[in-house]
Amino acid sequence: MPSPNETHASDFSEVHVIDIDSDFDADLPIIKIDKQDNTMNGNGTLSSSKPKPVNIPEVVQKARDTFNSGTTKPLEWRKRQLKNLQRMYEECRGEMIDALVKDLRRSKMEAVLLEVDYLVNDLTNLLNKFEEWAKPERPPKGLVNMMDDVVIFNDPYGVVLIIGAWNYPLQLLLLPFAGAIAAGNVVILKPSELAVASAKFIAETLPKYLDNDAFVVVEGGPEETTELLKQKFDYIFYTGGTNVGRIVYAAATKNLTPVTLELGGKSPVFIDNTTDIEITAKRVLWGKFINAGQTCIAPDYVLCSKEVQDKFVECSRKILKEWYGEDAQKSPDLCRIINSRHFGRLQSLLEASKDKVVLGGRYDAQDRFIAPTVLANVTLNDKIMEDEIFGPILPIVPVDNAYEAIKFINDREKPLVFYVFTTDEATRRNLTENTSSGGMCVNDTLMHMGVDTLPFGGVGNSGIGAYHGKASFDTFTHKKSCLVRNFAAIGEKLGSGRYPPYTDGKLKFITTLMRKRSGPSFKYLPYVIAFALGAGLSYGIFAWQKMVSEEL
Repeated sequence: MPSPNETHASDFSEVHVIDIDSDFDADLPIIKIDKQDNTMNGNGTLSSSKPKPVNIPEVVQKARDTFNSGTTKPLEWRKRQLKNLQRMYEECRGEMIDALVKDLRRSKMEAVLLEVDYLVNDLTNLLNKFEEWAKPERPPKGLVNMMDDVVIFNDPYGVVLIIGAWNYPLQLLLLPFAGAIAAGNVVILKPSELAVASAKFIAETLPKYLDNDAFVVVEGGPEETTELLKQKFDYIFYTGGTNVGRIVYAAATKNLTPVTLELGGKSPVFIDNTTDIEITAKRVLWGKFINAGQTCIAPDYVLCSKEVQDKFVECSRKILKEWYGEDAQKSPDLCRIINSRHFGRLQSLLEASKDKVVLGGRYDAQDRFIAPTVLANVTLNDKIMEDEIFGPILPIVPVDNAYEAIKFINDREKPLVFYVFTTDEATRRNLTENTSSGGMCVNDTLMHMGVDTLPFGGVGNSGIGAYHGKASFDTFTHKKSCLVRNFAAIGEKLGSGRYPPYTDGKLKFITTLMRKRSGPSFKYLPYVIAFALGAGLSYGIFAWQKMVSEEL
């Protein structure tokens, strides 16, 4: 997610976040804008375009009216909308890639693998399975409910707000969006205006394919976001920095609105001396430098011994030359920093650590280019270790062993991901059991994102909630529990002990009936009883018929 080193609103622009003015409800925070025109377009020049003004309370009320009408609940309607979204991906593939090139100078390969095809594959999986996920669930039940129906209904929350981020401006907005559609919600989308071309694509293209009453795109920056957060939603899904995540959380709390916060943090990498160092270096560098390090799950820093550090640096020197050539700035495979403000932040980090640079370190402000950079012998006191880097700079912090690495990690906020490189089972188990992170990936980086059966999300400072695959559907679904009873005499007899006048005998009977027991589930007991009764009745009729025939 965008770096927490600067205060920004949902990745919407460079802003200061302060308490709301006194003429509003003092309990609700607000995002305030510095009056400086520094929004960039896809070419890195100032953009003067402004979104059309919208009446946000009116938009939200219209969305609620649509949900209350029941439009989004039928599975066939949801399927039709998802197929329309799929058609948009197919028909607008070129425009999506072009938007990413304009915003981040993203290479075609990264644009396709990390956003376009990633969205396509997720949506295909969703279309294949969401109808099964949406069916009412029937959990196991105990003896006391053996004659009852116990059901969990998968209900949509209602009106959902999804706030996207600029670093993966299509994926981080449209992937949760698909999950919200599948779950039957009405959705208001807020793309990041820092990714100008992508925001324009979404605002102009989405309404051509999907129901405009059920799905609305709100463009704009902090003012529009602040106004959105003042409205009552049934669910809010936010991707961005931790600072603004707190603002979103506070606004949601006002209405007791559930949230998913996909944030970030400093995701560590631990490397021991049992690994194949060349393969390890390739996997770490790839995870760090795709999208110019502007990835929420990018490796933030490396923990290893000095011996491993030296080998890692030597391998990295050869690998980076092989990947990007003698002059990395001329490589078509390296992205650029999103805008001048973020570039300036990264430049100051580099300047503060210039004595630690062992690879790279070159930059060009005009081009917003920073060469893939590795820093060695970094310490806790270096500025680079204060906040999430969110750029193509990889510091290495020497530690003596895994125990020291565990202490180093646990002394800081819980990261979004922890990467472990080792072939030693005991070391892996030790690191897994004694650290806390949103997720883990062993002997690779980023690849866990491709496993749709693994929920993705943070813990503590790195986020709340998770999505991807079925978790995306579940995120936007309320599990409504329901007990269905009948008026059969046997059920009433079993439950009649609850009625006054109370006696010790009734209490003993009910507590015995309700006592939890180990053993087989009673889920299928009613069917077994029905079968037994049917078999007994059939046998009785057969016996009676035989008896009658013998008498004749």
